[in-house]
Amino acid sequence: MNTINSQFAMSLSIILLGYFLKKMGVLKESDGEVISRLIFNVTLPAIVINVFSTMSIDKNLLLVPIICLIYGLVMAIVAFIAFKGESRREKGMLTMLVPSFNVGLFAYPLVESIWGKEGLKYFGMFDMGNSFIVFAVCYIIASIYASSEGEISYKNIFSKTLHSIPFLTYIVTLSINLLGLSIPRPIIEITGILSKANMPLALLVLGLYLSFSFKKAYLKNMAKIIALRYLIGLGVGILLYNLVPIDPMFKITMLIGFILPISFTVIPYSVEFGYDTKFVGTVNNFTIIISFLLMWAIIAFI
Repeated sequence: MNTINSQFAMSLSIILLGYFLKKMGVLKESDGEVISRLIFNVTLPAIVINVFSTMSIDKNLLLVPIICLIYGLVMAIVAFIAFKGESRREKGMLTMLVPSFNVGLFAYPLVESIWGKEGLKYFGMFDMGNSFIVFAVCYIIASIYASSEGEISYKNIFSKTLHSIPFLTYIVTLSINLLGLSIPRPIIEITGILSKANMPLALLVLGLYLSFSFKKAYLKNMAKIIALRYLIGLGVGILLYNLVPIDPMFKITMLIGFILPISFTVIPYSVEFGYDTKFVGTVNNFTIIISFLLMWAIIAFI
């Protein structure tokens, strides 16, 4: 218990450091964009290579991305029903905020500090399923409702997926593993060094993006999104944790995975399609705070 509390306290300290550095003007929120690109294109792929290249693949692991993908699709349908009374553009913006999760920036540093490589391989597989939701489902929803014609640019969807370095790293590294091939030792050693920077950088970025200001007009729709994500996420997670007879790390991944914050990727989507970026950013921030506290409580309890 003390170890878990100390890990979360340390993580919270780094997040707050990022927040106060922003408040003091030492760093700006725009610096978070640069650090985020460094994480997504360097340190996160380094973790994936380091973990996936040596792990053994079993049927339990292969179930994780499938369950995540199915859950994301179901949540998108639930969101459509929940927001059917909203205007076209509001429906698009609100619906795209429901199905996705922030695994790379939020979950990875916490999971790594508590469960190490064993935890990272399960959450890596979870993120693989989540990537399809983020780069296909959420993008399709955002693009359809952004215009009156409801057109979908499949070229853009394909381009988004191909330009996601972490997603491509998942696919390539997993394929190499399943084919029984091996990644050269020097690459493993280099990625091992780079991966160590992921946790502090990711937590620092969370602090830079953290904001506690919001408009009262946001409350109604924020409450709906938060209720959908956490009530259903906790319900499904607890159900799988108690009823599925699979190894403990699988159960923990399901329990925690479904209460992770909204993916950061929806913010550039809101910019691209002209949605209310302030609202999207505010909801994102609130889910970070809620998920952090929930994750701390759940891990301490189990």
